[in-house]
Parts: sequence; C-alpha cells; structure tokens
Amino acid sequence: MPFPLPARPPRPSRRSLLAAGAAATGGAVLLSGCSGDGGGPRRPAPVPPDRRIRESAVRETLELLGRYDATLAAHPALGTRLAPLRAAVAAHALALAPAGTHPATAPRPTGAAAPASPAPPPPSAAPAGSGAPAPSGSPAATPPTDPAPSDPATALAALAGAERRTATARAAALDGAPGELARLLASVAACATVHAYLLTGTENQA
Repeated sequence: MPFPLPARPPRPSRRSLLAAGAAATGGAVLLSGCSGDGGGPRRPAPVPPDRRIRESAVRETLELLGRYDATLAAHPALGTRLAPLRAAVAAHALALAPAGTHPATAPRPTGAAAPASPAPPPPSAAPAGSGAPAPSGSPAATPPTDPAPSDPATALAALAGAERRTATARAAALDGAPGELARLLASVAACATVHAYLLTGTENQA
C-alpha cells in the first residue's frame, strides 16, 4: 500500500516576499546607522586667526603683568611708580581678550595701592580706538619663572626690557590682523614703548 505524500507547503505570495525584503533592507540600514562609523570623527573647527592673535597677546600680557607683580613684591617702595603702569598692562589684557572671555580677576599685588573709588584708567591703559569696555578687575597674572632682580634699578631695567619685547610682539602681530584688532595692537605697542621709556628715563629713576 503506497504511503501518502506530504502536503506541499503553500507558495509565498508576492506581497509577502516584498515585505520580507523591505524588512531586511531596513534592518541593514539600521545596523549601518548604529555602527558608529559615520565617516570618521569630526574635525574641530579651525580657530579664526584674530582669535589666535588675541589669545597669544593675552598670554604674553599676563606674563608681563606677572613681572610687574614680582617686582612690586620684591621692591614695595616702587609701588607708587609702578602701579599706574601695571594698571595699564592689566587694561591691555582685558582689551585684548577674545569676545566672550575675560581673564580671571586676582587680588591686587603688594605695593600697588587700590584707589578708594573706581577711577578711569590712565591714558596708556585704554588704547585709543579699541572700543573695549573699561576694566572691571585685575586679570590674574602669570608668575615669572625667574625672580625679580634684587637691585631696584636693575629690576626697573628688566621691566623695561619686557615692555620692549611686548611692543615688538604686538607690532609683529599686525600682519594679518583685521582692522579693529590691528589698531588695538598698534596702540598697545605704542603704550609699551612709552612704558619702557618711563621705566628707564633718568628723570624717573628711583
């Protein structure tokens, strides 16, 4: 007696085949989207040239401010003479800071007497045409790696040399700086040159 043949399974419909194909394709898309490949890591946006110039100028200005603080700490008797120049350098740091940033405020160093009430900065503290707001605090200076000279005259000469280097650096940064920043850099360079003269002029020796 012959055995009965098993029933043949029904053939899938065209609609079910299309649905299965679509599901498989969608799963592949989801898997590729979750793989984290995404064309590799995103590169950070390039820093605008004017911001690089400002950040470099602020860093160097805070180093100059630190030299003033070290000199004032070593020679408190020079406080009256150096306080206005230090205030000008602090104002330069605030004016040069990139938009949206502000150097952290720090206590005023020993020997630099604070005014009894807020007062406008000295003429060299606010570069002409900078458009920067009035200083709202003393930026945190960067301490120098070497101590101030023990001799007052030598200490003043060292400060004058630092101011001359500042003037040279600000003038060198003019190339490639946009108009407003270029005017600010030129004004700061001129102020630094004046400071160097005031620190070494024979009529101003301590």
